[in-house]
Parts: sequence; structure tokens; C-alpha cells
Amino acid sequence: MEPLVQLTEEALPALLFRRLLRRVGALGSERLRTTYQTTFWYGFDEPMNVVEEAILALKPRVVGQRRIAGVEWWLSRMSTTDVRVDFHQDRDERLALRTGRLVHPRLSSILFLNRVRGGALAVTRQPPDPDNPSLAPRRLDDLTLVAPRPNRFVIFDGKLTHGVLDANNQIPDRKLPGHSRQRRTIALNWWASRPTDVPTWAETRIYRAL
Repeated sequence: MEPLVQLTEEALPALLFRRLLRRVGALGSERLRTTYQTTFWYGFDEPMNVVEEAILALKPRVVGQRRIAGVEWWLSRMSTTDVRVDFHQDRDERLALRTGRLVHPRLSSILFLNRVRGGALAVTRQPPDPDNPSLAPRRLDDLTLVAPRPNRFVIFDGKLTHGVLDANNQIPDRKLPGHSRQRRTIALNWWASRPTDVPTWAETRIYRAL
């Protein structure tokens, strides 16, 4: 059986990666509570910020022979002692909410920015299970886990279920005691066509520090 994920270490050139780290760090807590709802579209034109520069650098590792129109991207910032994202499948969110129609990206991917305690990405072919904490899949013995490491890039099929484990690398079911370093990643969905009503970064006044 083919592996679920494709993993690349040192995915970005060192200077670009360091600049990306500085710019994301400069955002502080801007839109931290809505970090997962703050998404942008990039169609591979002239880059307007450091994330778009990074996307262009990553593109040759991803696109190959696939027809990709562009990337929907957002910042994922969380404490692994308080994971607030359930297991899910990426989709055209606004289209699904309006019509119930499910359209998935061709590929989903994560660029990890730092190392933290726990916080592994978990990927599976199983669907989310609403009867489980964090909508975790019924079977846990076939999860593919990817630990957060700086400049590690992981790609997987856009229809696959995925989620984030807690600071103990367990299925999140409650807030854990204590504090943890903020887990920082950039999520990138690679689409055959632009998802519904996702603005470009340049069309907004958000994350100007990038």
C-alpha cells in the first residue's frame, strides 16, 4: 500500500525560511482566535508577501503533472495543551456551507515552522467519527503521524482525514494543564480551481507584517 504522505526535510532555502519565521513571529496574536478562518488565495502570480514567496519555492515539489490553479493558505497557530481543531477533511468551506456540496483540494500540505512537545499531524483514510472526541476516526492503529520539525513539508491527498494530536501525542479530549510552546505551521491546499469567495492576501488588510 502506498504511503499516505510525502515528506520533505529542509523544504525551503535557509534564508527564505528564516525570513518566514521572523515575519510570522512579528504577527504576534493578530487574529489568533480566527486563525483557521483567515484564508487567502494565491494564483502563482507575482508574490506579495513572504508566504507567497515560500509557495513558489515549494511549487516544484508539489505540482508535477497535476493541474493546479493555485493555493489556498492560512496560518495554523495553537498550543498543543489546548488543541482546537477537530479531525476533518479539507473542502471548499463556503460552498459546503451554502449548498452541502463537497469539493476537496487536489492536495493538502503543511509546512512546519517549529518543534513543539507533541502536536503531531495525524493522517488517515478513515472518515471523522462524530461519536469520538475531536471527531477522531474509529480506528487509531492506521494513523500516519508526522512530528513538527522546522522546515519540514508534508503533502497528502486532499480527500484524506487529518487532525492534530495534543502535547502528549494523544487524541485531544480536553485542555491539558500547563502551557506549551505555540505550534506554528502554514497550511496550504492546492486546488484545481479557486475555492468560493477566498480573497487574495493583497485584497485584505490582514497580516500586514508578512
